[in-house]
Amino acid sequence: MARELMLVVAYFLGSIPFAFLFVKAAGRGDVRQVGSGNVGATNAMRVAGWKVALPIAILDIAKGVAAVMLMRQVTVNPDWVAAAGLAAIVGHCFPVWLRFKGGKGVATGAGVFFTLAWPAMLVVAAVWIVMLLAFRIVSLASVTAAAAFPVVLFFVAHPPGPVVLCAVLAALVIIWRHKTNLARLVRGEEPRLGEKKR
Repeated sequence: MARELMLVVAYFLGSIPFAFLFVKAAGRGDVRQVGSGNVGATNAMRVAGWKVALPIAILDIAKGVAAVMLMRQVTVNPDWVAAAGLAAIVGHCFPVWLRFKGGKGVATGAGVFFTLAWPAMLVVAAVWIVMLLAFRIVSLASVTAAAAFPVVLFFVAHPPGPVVLCAVLAALVIIWRHKTNLARLVRGEEPRLGEKKR
């Protein structure tokens, strides 16, 4: 029962909409109604600057770390620990407080993945950096890194099947939340770093 309860805690922890709260507190309005409309640090930086966005990014990462670490206080079973990480990502992407319209899960996913398997996450981080340097498109780098994580995790950490499944599901959630970005990529309209959103 404690493990099931901790999954609920992980979801609600992940669902804390720091971008919404911080941007509103900074007097910049509803982050869902400005910029790209995404409830995340990148959009917060567009509308409120890096001083607001930086703590948002740190806290979004911390949500993922905390969800995994809290489950580890209840059980060391890797399946449940991975499920808690997945719950935090789902909470971030689909928060009940904002009618299930949240962020894209990249920062929270990074916190989860790094805590679950940091050697694999270092490889994924390298993939993200290489893609960003090559194409200068943040969404493309993020989607590629998300897709790479389950594969890298499988070959680097050799985890149990349920852990790989949680990693695959987390990657799918993150990729799904980038569907509008992917559509713009297909049309050649996704902005690169330094360019304004078309």
